Amino acid sequence: MSIDHQSKILNNRYLALDVLRGMTIAFMIIVNTPGSWSNLYGPLAHADWHGFTPTDLVFPTFLFVVGNAMSFALKKMQEMKASEFYKKVFKRAFLIFLIGWLLNAFPFFDYNEAGEIVFIDLSEVRFFGVLQRIALSYLLAALILFWGGERLGWIYSGAALLGYWVIAYIFGDSGDPYSLTGNAQIKLDIALIGEKRMYMGEGIPFDPEGLLSTLTSTVNVIAGYFVGKLIQKKGNTINTVKTLLIAGVVLIALSYAWDIVFPINKKIWTSSYVLLTVGWGVILISALIYLVEIQKLTKWTYFFQAFGRNPLILYVLSGVVISIFSMIPVGETSLQGFIYQNFYTSWLGPKNASFLFAISYMLLIWVIGYWMDKKKIYIKV
Repeated sequence: MSIDHQSKILNNRYLALDVLRGMTIAFMIIVNTPGSWSNLYGPLAHADWHGFTPTDLVFPTFLFVVGNAMSFALKKMQEMKASEFYKKVFKRAFLIFLIGWLLNAFPFFDYNEAGEIVFIDLSEVRFFGVLQRIALSYLLAALILFWGGERLGWIYSGAALLGYWVIAYIFGDSGDPYSLTGNAQIKLDIALIGEKRMYMGEGIPFDPEGLLSTLTSTVNVIAGYFVGKLIQKKGNTINTVKTLLIAGVVLIALSYAWDIVFPINKKIWTSSYVLLTVGWGVILISALIYLVEIQKLTKWTYFFQAFGRNPLILYVLSGVVISIFSMIPVGETSLQGFIYQNFYTSWLGPKNASFLFAISYMLLIWVIGYWMDKKKIYIKV
């Protein structure tokens, strides 16, 4: 990991990309840190299983942005020797994966029934997660595009979306191959990773960032790459915006047609879900190109740029800081609980309190991002 005080990592990017990246980080923090998980507004919660909410758009849009940025970075990477390229992308993927796993393990200790500090069993730390999915999807997309360019990217995307559908149907339970307990992904993860190293948020060992659906999440990255190349070729013009808007609407329509037989589902990252989220990603970037690059309406953008210029470290900090808040005892509760009870629930209804806490916490992380930007500190892996 390196710190660049010369802003080199901002070269060859366009403002709309930085803004979209920043938006995804801001909303990731909001949906990940409510005041109470029991009191969420519907749009700020993931769909229970099949279906779609605005929250289900956040993560795949970040993968789309990763691919968009890759369309600039791969220009230089393709001029490298193969050995240098492999060293760079494998190192980056490994570090992002490792940071994600360490974030799952943080703070590396817990309290036993006697109130004594005990170190956690690292062999039982959740193996996958958001950063791990980013790492694997980035790595696979980078290799595909390096080996075969856009042509292989298209071939892989088609094969992955159709192939995943076939795999999910054949290896899922015959009664309902796309159910929580009967999907192919949970079976593969249990076999390869083991139940103790899987996410338990669904009440059973099941990981929404499991191995099998990395096949389809990689398509979100490749789609972002395609869009980035299109923008570079056609420029920030009205015709580009129109092309992207039409493509986005077509993809969304196709996703809902596919949903009839292969349901839109974020947690197993179905192929219809990929088309839907890519469609919305394309529409979002086209809208930002129109507003920011064509109309030059940029005064509002800095807020999101502060997030977009240090996305990885700010995402990691958002997880670390809230964990620290929950560890610090204050009376019979934690610092997080004390703040939430005394500054939010004391005068707001449950859902408003939970939402305002999430907004406030996002603003706290933004202040860190603002400070880093003003100091010209940009951390990349």
